[in-house]
Amino acid sequence: MENTIHLFKLVTENHNSQGISLNSDFLEANVINIFLLLSGLIYVLKQFLGSILITRQEKVLFAIQESEERLKQANNRLFESEKQLAQTQIVINQIIEEAQLTAQKVRQSILAQGKSDIERLTIAGKSSIATAENQVREQIQQQITTLAINRVRVKLENHITSSIQAKIIDINILQLEDQI
Repeated sequence: MENTIHLFKLVTENHNSQGISLNSDFLEANVINIFLLLSGLIYVLKQFLGSILITRQEKVLFAIQESEERLKQANNRLFESEKQLAQTQIVINQIIEEAQLTAQKVRQSILAQGKSDIERLTIAGKSSIATAENQVREQIQQQITTLAINRVRVKLENHITSSIQAKIIDINILQLEDQI
């Protein structure tokens, strides 16, 4: 910054002696040449830059159209994807409902099978108990019968004499003769 100030001071000091003035001689000042050069540059650059700008504008418009087309396609794909998602969600909900119904049916089937197994086991248990009771009764009856027969035999042996035996035999013979 100090250098710029110093340079400015030097220029103003040198020109102060001569003074700053406008040269009115156009040919010496090259104003016409500069004007012609600027006009030529503007004409040439206008055509050159104009064609470049038109090409660039066309490219930008084409890119915008392509982007709009891609946006439309993306929106269409998004719409289709959302429809597919909704359909998939419906299918998933149906599968969940069917799975729940199947699980409920399986549970009810298992419960029914369990109940029938319990009933069958109960009936089989009752039957086994009844059979065991009958066997125990028969054994008890056999033992009681055997004990009773043994007691009767013992009493008979102690009480029956040969005359009583003869009377019993005679009575049985008479009964047999009546039946014959």
